[in-house]
Amino acid sequence: MAGEAHETGGLTFHPLDQFIVKPLFGNCPPVDHSAAEGTAACVPPEIHWYTITNVTLWMAIAVACIFLLMVVGSRGRSIIPTRLQSIGELLYGFVHKMVEDVTGHEGVKYFPYIMTLFLFILFANFLGLIPMSFTTTSHIAVTAVLGFGVFIVVTMLGFVLNGSAFLGMFWMKDAPLILRPVIAIIEVISYFVRPVSHSIRLAGNIMAGHAVIKVFAGFAAIAAISPASILAIVAIYGLEVLVAGIQAYVFTILTCVYLKDALHPHH
Repeated sequence: MAGEAHETGGLTFHPLDQFIVKPLFGNCPPVDHSAAEGTAACVPPEIHWYTITNVTLWMAIAVACIFLLMVVGSRGRSIIPTRLQSIGELLYGFVHKMVEDVTGHEGVKYFPYIMTLFLFILFANFLGLIPMSFTTTSHIAVTAVLGFGVFIVVTMLGFVLNGSAFLGMFWMKDAPLILRPVIAIIEVISYFVRPVSHSIRLAGNIMAGHAVIKVFAGFAAIAAISPASILAIVAIYGLEVLVAGIQAYVFTILTCVYLKDALHPHH
């Protein structure tokens, strides 16, 4: 039923339309199917790297929310914290403990970078749950920048701190000599797959949940199954709230694991 032509009168909904990148200015108005034929079609503007889009807007909102929480909400630094300060301190302590537990004391100096990643992904995920919003972390273009950014930073840091000894993480000295070359090849392949899996995992999980919600929302238009569809939407929405936090945590802790390899390549 999904995807049938509008003229047939069937149920029509497109769950992936919510992920379309659109310019904020100069966009075409919604199509009126009841209008007479022959109306001049609107040509949508091209999207360039400098075009302000819905992705730009919601990333900016995410940054603004982080600023309000961590800067404005904590500006008083009260001994008895306000609600915003309490939330900021809770997030700060949570990520700081994660970095220290996974990477060791040497990794704490890189805490600001990891904290920034965690907060951006967390807020972008939760903002995407607002009706009529746009989930920026559902786009592989966004998550790939984050994932490959971590990969490049960690790799450069590994060579800067350890030199050629950083390559020792690919050579398993404890394995039998005959297996070491094979294991080294597998380790190199898995290392270069890291940024791909790092970025696809986040985008895939966020996109899948939002698409399923849109599918059930489309079926809610049918009176016979509307109650079941609404219950399914509520259940999946609750699951997506958990996924939004869990995926931010998973991305961050994997970043800590990769950072640990750069700091301690022989462990």
